[in-house]
This record gives sequence, structure tokens and C-alpha cells, in this order.
Amino acid sequence: KIFGQLTEIINSHELTLTDISDTNSLINELNKRYPLLSGSRYIVAVNKQTITANTVLNDDSVVALLPPFSGG
Repeated sequence: KIFGQLTEIINSHELTLTDISDTNSLINELNKRYPLLSGSRYIVAVNKQTITANTVLNDDSVVALLPPFSGG
């Protein structure tokens, strides 16, 4: 799932990718397909939990790309 200004780069709110073993591989694949994404700041969440390190993905993992949160 894609949120915020990231949808303008990917031109979709949702993508389905196969044969992606972990979040590092996912980010690399997305950067290849959507070069503008590599210059964007975003947070990665796996199954509704934000992550800060490479995370293993399986067939039923749901990954979200979230724009940075602003405080207030």
C-alpha cells in the first residue's frame, strides 16, 4: 500500500510484487522501477508495524510506504 505523495511517484495506491524475500530487496526493486522514489523520504511498515531494519517478508506480508509523520 502506498500513501501520500508517494502515490504520485508510483501512480498507484497499491502494488503486488512477488519473489521479494525482505524489505531491503523490496526497496531495491521499487527504486529500480521508480527511480524518483529513491530520492524520497518514507517510512516502511510491515503488517501495520513500522520497521527500522531489514525485515523478512512472506507471501501474506502487507507492506506500506508512508510519508514521514510531522509532529503537532
